[in-house]
Amino acid sequence: MTGLERDLEHILAQTADIWEEFRESTVFFTGGTGFFGRWLLASFAAANDRFRLNAKAVVLTRDAAGFAHRSPELTSHPAITIHPGDVRGFDFPKGRFSHIVHAATPASAALNSERPLEMQDIIVEGTRRVLEFARGSGARKLLLCSSGAVYGRQPPELEHVPEEYSGGPDILHPGSAYGKGKRIAELMCVIYAREYGLEPKIARGFAFLGPYLPLDAHFAVGNFLRDALEGKNIRVEGDGTPYRSYLYAADLAIWLWTILTRGQTARAYNVGAEAAISVADLARLVAATVAPGTSVEIRRPAVAGKAAERYVPSTARARAELGLREHTDLPAAIRLTADWHRLRLAS
Repeated sequence: MTGLERDLEHILAQTADIWEEFRESTVFFTGGTGFFGRWLLASFAAANDRFRLNAKAVVLTRDAAGFAHRSPELTSHPAITIHPGDVRGFDFPKGRFSHIVHAATPASAALNSERPLEMQDIIVEGTRRVLEFARGSGARKLLLCSSGAVYGRQPPELEHVPEEYSGGPDILHPGSAYGKGKRIAELMCVIYAREYGLEPKIARGFAFLGPYLPLDAHFAVGNFLRDALEGKNIRVEGDGTPYRSYLYAADLAIWLWTILTRGQTARAYNVGAEAAISVADLARLVAATVAPGTSVEIRRPAVAGKAAERYVPSTARARAELGLREHTDLPAAIRLTADWHRLRLAS
């Protein structure tokens, strides 16, 4: 049994009581080709097989051929159907749907920086299109995969940011397009809940680690893993002082399915880990776990007296209301992610 197969077994064990809700149903996914989406699809397919749900998944994608190349184990599954289209203007698939998972947002810091209008358009217009589809599809429950970016800059003195925090992105900074777009998407979900009786649930994601995480994007931990797996020294481009926390992907899937099925309507839940680690210490932990003896290079000196930036959630709401918790610690998450990438490289 591979590590991914064990992860899927773990997900099913922790979510066994929710799957009856999906029996004989059809679920519509956007963002199914991304990190969140592939974990949700893989666990949906595994649950469909295990519990004989006779459920279906319709997955919106702009690049069906690319998705099939990257994830043939998903696109070849008999319960999964591809629906071509752009989230901003896709043709509504025919038939009745029970649930919608809306996770379509480019995981691209470059797009947010270089073409912020396009980033905001994908989030805002895409969410509006999905909500309009939900109105006529029969679906009531909808999961919006939002982001901790809705809080803007986390004050250094605030160790864990709660859902009640009233801060927000700088509206006069073009780089805020992603965070502001997610705030508007959340607001639209709340409005559609009030005016049309939909039941949207909002998951504000922070930082994650696990199989399917790209090693060539803007995720620092992915870049560290890439360097370690390639036998290179790990480079930290900044001063290494910011704090992050990482939830393992199998736990992420458990949290998202639970929020969709058990979360309160029009309510936001932080999704992430609470154990904070500096970026420099994260790089050292990756080196020690994946390739002992690997050197870590910090490219910039820390500024004396400057408070370290933080991006660390409080998950008290999810733990208290939904009984969610972390099952995999950070060293294990790093090892499992590295093992998955090693297998891919070997094959």
